[in-house]
Amino acid sequence: MADNNIGPKRLVVGAHYGLRDWLAQRVTAIVMVAYVAILLISFLTAQNFSYEGWAGLFAQQWFKLFSLVTFLALFYHAWVGVRDIWMDYVKSAGLRLTLQIATMLWLIACAGWTVQILWSV
Repeated sequence: MADNNIGPKRLVVGAHYGLRDWLAQRVTAIVMVAYVAILLISFLTAQNFSYEGWAGLFAQQWFKLFSLVTFLALFYHAWVGVRDIWMDYVKSAGLRLTLQIATMLWLIACAGWTVQILWSV
């Protein structure tokens, strides 16, 4: 009897257990931690704790871009995690596909809303 769990012909089921997804989760988490650290430092060193002070921080182009990159990292981080949950625990292929599409649409809508919030007048 051949063993299908080793070598190039192994049987792979469930979530994508791979280096790419593992690395994506770690890199996106590092981006989010860096953003939180910068927000915390900005908060602790700020002289102006009013709305105008925070609006001034978010008015800077570099901070808007860093915020956008962080939120895109968050959405991709969520996608990898939720996709793996759907693949591991939802056995019906039709239901799994429906949930994955709904998740993608939701995350794309959140990304669009993020851009609208960051660059609104």
